[in-house]
Amino acid sequence: MAIITSYFKGETYGLLGPQMAATTIEDFSGCECIVIAVSREDDRIALKKALADYFGAHQPIIGFSALSAREDLFSLAAELKNEGTITILGGPQTNVDFNGEKGWREHPHRFKGAWGSFSFAVQGPAEQLIPLLNLLDTRDVGSIPGVLIAETDGTVRQNASKAWDQSTLGKVRWDNIYILANSRLIPLTISTGQVLQHIGCPHAARTTESRIDYPASINAREGKSIKLPLRGCSFCDVAVDKGFHGTLDTETVLRQIRCLPEIADGRKIPFELINEYPLPILPALLEAVHSDNIELSQINLTLRADGLISGIQYLKVLLTIAARRGVFVLLSSIGFESFDDRILQNLNKGLSVADNLQAIRIMRDLKAEFGDAFGYSSREGANHGFIHPTAWDSEETAAENQKIISLYGLQDDILPPHSTPLVIHHASALGDWIREIEQREGFQWPRYGSVIGWWDTPRCGHD
Repeated sequence: MAIITSYFKGETYGLLGPQMAATTIEDFSGCECIVIAVSREDDRIALKKALADYFGAHQPIIGFSALSAREDLFSLAAELKNEGTITILGGPQTNVDFNGEKGWREHPHRFKGAWGSFSFAVQGPAEQLIPLLNLLDTRDVGSIPGVLIAETDGTVRQNASKAWDQSTLGKVRWDNIYILANSRLIPLTISTGQVLQHIGCPHAARTTESRIDYPASINAREGKSIKLPLRGCSFCDVAVDKGFHGTLDTETVLRQIRCLPEIADGRKIPFELINEYPLPILPALLEAVHSDNIELSQINLTLRADGLISGIQYLKVLLTIAARRGVFVLLSSIGFESFDDRILQNLNKGLSVADNLQAIRIMRDLKAEFGDAFGYSSREGANHGFIHPTAWDSEETAAENQKIISLYGLQDDILPPHSTPLVIHHASALGDWIREIEQREGFQWPRYGSVIGWWDTPRCGHD
C-alpha cells in the first residue's frame, strides 16, 4: 500500500499523520505501507510510472491523506481509480470532502464531493483500515467503523468512527516517506518531526455565537453581518473535523519522542509539539524526557497568543531547564493572523491586537533574558501566522495593519516572508457564512474543488 500526501518541493519536514497511519497499517495488517510526498511540480506521468514500479504485480492500493485541497491530487485519485487502483480517502476533513458541500444537489455550483474519485473513505483513526484491507473486493463494509462508501448517484453510507486509542498513537516510523526523483521513488531524509500531545484544539471545544461581517467588496457601508455558531477560528476546518479530543498521556508522548531519528551527536532531531496550549505541562514533560535518558536538540512550539500570555511563568521555568540541558526552544508559530481588531473578530480568534502585541513584548523580553536557549523570530526559523488578503480588507484595515507593523517594527522579527491568503474550506464556519450570503443576496461564488473562491467577483442568480 502507499499513501499519497501533499508536500512542498525541497522541504525536509516529516508528516506525522500519514507516517503514523502507514506505521499502524504495516504493524497491524502485515501489509507494507509507504508515504509518498507529492509536490505541485511533480510530473503526473512520472509519478504513475513510479507507482507502477512500486506495486509491480500486486493490486495497487493507494490512500490519499492531508491533500491541502489540491485539485490535482483529487483528479489523480479519480484517474487511478478508473484504471483499476483501489483508492481510499483518509486524513483531515475526510467525511465532509467525500460527502461534498452542504446542499450541493440543490445548488450545482457547490463542491459535489470527492466520492467519485475514491473507492472508499475512512474517517478517524488509521487502525480502522485494517479490517477494510481484507474486504476491499467485496464492498461488504457495513460493520467496519469509520468507513464511507458511495453509490453511483452520490448517496453516501457512513459508519460511525472509533474513538481515538492512545495505544496506537505512540509509534511512528520516520523512514517510510519517499519523494519522486527521475521517475522513481527515493527516501526523504527528515530533519524536523512532529510529536502529538493534543488531538484537536481547545479553542474549538465550545461553541460561541458570533457575527461575521459581509465581505468588504459587497455592501461594505451597510454594516451587514451574519450570526453563526462557531467552534474555534472561523476559517479553521480542523475545528469542524476534530474539535478537541483532549491530551495524550506522558508515556504516549514519550513513546513518540523515542521514535524520532537522531542527529550526528545522538540527540533527537528538532520536532514540533502539536499542542496549542503546551506551556503548563512542558516543564514536567522535559523532566520526564531527561529521566528517560533521551537527549533533545530543539522543541518547536506552535501556540496561540493567549496561551503564551497565560503561560509565561511556565515558559520561564521551561527555558531555565532547557538552557541547563542544551535544548533550544523555538516559538515557531504564533497565530497572530492580523493586527486589525475587525479582522481578528471576523476570524473569531478570541484575541485582540493588544493581546498580539503583549505576546510579542513577552517574546522579545525572553530573548533578552535567555539568549541562545530561546528563539522566536523569522530569522531563527519561526513562521508566525499572518493572514492576508482576507475578505474584509479595506483601506481602513490596511492602514491599521501597516500602522501597527511600522510602530512596533514587526517587519524585523515577526512577519513571515509571505503572508497566507485566507482559505475558505467548504466545511469551515466561513463556508456557512458564504452560503448564507449566497442565499440572502442571490450571489454565487465559484468553487475550486473543496475551496470557495471568495476573492472572485460573485455572479448573480440562484441555481
